[in-house]
Amino acid sequence: MPKSQSSANVVALKNGRKTKRVDYPYKRRMPRAEYEDELGSLQVEMLRLQAWVKERGERLVLVFEGRDGAGKGGTIKRLVEHLNPRGAHVIALDKPSDVERGQWYFQRYVKHLPAKGEIIFFDRSWYNRAGVERVMGFANQRQFEQFMAQVPQLERMWVDDGIRLFKFFLSIDKKEQRKRVLARSEDRLKHWKLSPIDLRSTDLYEEYTKARNDMLRATNTEPAPWTVVLTKDKRRGRINVFRHLLRSLPYSGRDLDTIKAPDPKILGGPGLLGIK
Repeated sequence: MPKSQSSANVVALKNGRKTKRVDYPYKRRMPRAEYEDELGSLQVEMLRLQAWVKERGERLVLVFEGRDGAGKGGTIKRLVEHLNPRGAHVIALDKPSDVERGQWYFQRYVKHLPAKGEIIFFDRSWYNRAGVERVMGFANQRQFEQFMAQVPQLERMWVDDGIRLFKFFLSIDKKEQRKRVLARSEDRLKHWKLSPIDLRSTDLYEEYTKARNDMLRATNTEPAPWTVVLTKDKRRGRINVFRHLLRSLPYSGRDLDTIKAPDPKILGGPGLLGIK
């Protein structure tokens, strides 16, 4: 990203108009000590889950979508932190190459689907077409409509073949997104996370909201439902992703006393965002 362009975008971000406050279920963030204590216990459960996946030859796919700054990378980092990397892989694809643009849209994602005994984490996924590609004009209307028609069928095929598919949409409000993107611009260790698209995304909040709503309505299916997670409080968001995943799978040695039920104020279906 050219320095002059980056600087201009950051200035625009700092001078952005104030937005109406969106209420969050809790006034205070989860205390660090409480978070770290529960996180440690849940990460032990993740190791039990991985052992079960390997022993049973299960195939898991976890998709993480959400606005820039919603916490996708941080959540995935905690999930995989202590797993055996031989059986747990994070897929975060760059923009498609010239060759990939000439292929079937799903082709570069399909090749990363798991073999038996593997867990795959997608940090953004094929749903780029319904989000950033649609909003930024990288996909035309025909391509978008084709995607929306095909993806439910494709995911049903994967699930019917035995893949266990979890789709998480991490959600933050406009004020929180602006705050996080600005923090990245001021932290030299996080500059790699920024792109012109990231900086523009805060000015296109409403457009992304419409794209999100259309996507969730069209692709929230019985075999592949969406799980919405409110992540204004990153700690609560992460903990509830762990809880949902671990309670959804019948792995050996599962300790339900340790794995509390997900907080319905933080995690649920698209209805959590008022989407019907």
